[in-house]
Amino acid sequence: MIESLTVNDTTIALVELDKDHPGFRDATYRARRNQIAAVAAGYRLGDPVPDIDYTALEHSVWRIARENLAPFHARYACHEYREGAVVVRLPDTDILQLRRTNELVAPASGFRFWPVAGLVSPRTFLTFLGRQVFLATQYIRHHSAPLYTPEPDVIHELVGHSPLLAHPDIAALHTLFGETALRVPESRADALIRVYWYTMEFGLVMEGPSLRAIGAGLLSSYGEMERFEREAKIQPLDLDVVAATPFDTSSYQDTLFVAESSEHMVSDLSRWLRNFR
Repeated sequence: MIESLTVNDTTIALVELDKDHPGFRDATYRARRNQIAAVAAGYRLGDPVPDIDYTALEHSVWRIARENLAPFHARYACHEYREGAVVVRLPDTDILQLRRTNELVAPASGFRFWPVAGLVSPRTFLTFLGRQVFLATQYIRHHSAPLYTPEPDVIHELVGHSPLLAHPDIAALHTLFGETALRVPESRADALIRVYWYTMEFGLVMEGPSLRAIGAGLLSSYGEMERFEREAKIQPLDLDVVAATPFDTSSYQDTLFVAESSEHMVSDLSRWLRNFR
């Protein structure tokens, strides 16, 4: 079903909840998402990001996710993520406000989180990166499934993305993705989106002999982290192959791509984006 709200006499469509979504039959949860989305809908870039008065239940979902992801981060997180995590200092027990996240991330890399009411198109998302703006949801997944979400939520945005965006090298890649999205024709958008998906969301790199996660989708997903090394087909990173490889947002990733190192990924991806037409 599609929820909506009215802001300044304008009706805004929000996230479509599939019937299989954990919160589909929970009217209280849907109303809460709408309440948080209404705050984001009234936000204007440049204003202070409004805080959300998260409930004890919402903080508990964050805490459970953080507790369960911590061992995987210790084992698999790339050094850029670990360095960024020192900057952001994500709390273990309480949801970090986007306003506070911006106070930590922006001085490190120039990036800011801008709250949005719901999912936006991939092309729209990418173009805002060119302005060093990361469009982020503020609602949280349903409490019945604290380790699972079928779409981005505040855990994905902050646990997955904020440490990486606090690292200048990874932040610069995001900016370059945005500049590229603004430049290329619509006919090339799908290829660009695939490359973003398989690098910034689900990318892998080698650190010496060890496999590390550099993608926010991996780093924020208990299910993906628990299974990817055992079950995913891991291929060497070839960006032209990646650009032609479809992905499914509704299931675990069957194929992942690994770069020789994070430095190789940054260098190769920067060159590919600058030359992409």
